[in-house]
Amino acid sequence: MPDQELPDNKQWFESVYTNANGSTDHIPWADLQPNPYMMKWLEREQLPASGQSAVVIGCGLGDDAEELARRGFIVTAFDFSDTAINWCKRRFPSSAVRYEVADLLHLPPEWRFDFVLEIHTVHALPVPIRRQVVEAVAGLVAPGGTLLAIGRLVESAALQTQRPWPLTRNELHYFVEAGLAETRAETFHDDEIAALGQVRFQMTYRRPT
Repeated sequence: MPDQELPDNKQWFESVYTNANGSTDHIPWADLQPNPYMMKWLEREQLPASGQSAVVIGCGLGDDAEELARRGFIVTAFDFSDTAINWCKRRFPSSAVRYEVADLLHLPPEWRFDFVLEIHTVHALPVPIRRQVVEAVAGLVAPGGTLLAIGRLVESAALQTQRPWPLTRNELHYFVEAGLAETRAETFHDDEIAALGQVRFQMTYRRPT
């Protein structure tokens, strides 16, 4: 599937935020707190943060980005949606986070980060462009850097029937094919998605130096 698919996806995300009319009740993924899986992972891994660069892909309303900044990372956070980014800036007017409107598949070539956070963005984009999306995510990881990816996993591509389209194990391997080393693979049962035949995945990757 060619890149021209992406403007439709951009419009889909933008419409979610604009139709919300400033109410987070109408944004399914707006928990207004950092992702709990990310929080547990950060506590366990104890990554050095001070002076280290980090990027949040598909940052939504900014809670994950703000948490990373609070821990000492120099954070860039981006999203397809202009409305989402403006919302972040209003929520956190004194933030140290650099919030940007950006397209994952057309990022500045110099963007490389010590820590890359991807939560629920890959599975929100269509399956036919999945390898391209994964390669774009992996490309943000600097030599020696770390990627934490969190999303939904299914055993069969036959279950990828609607947005969000969960990943298969074969698709997770795209991160390795893109030059990253898998350092930890975890899955979690979640009652919310179990009826759909899905589990949560939490993958840790590192780019060799």
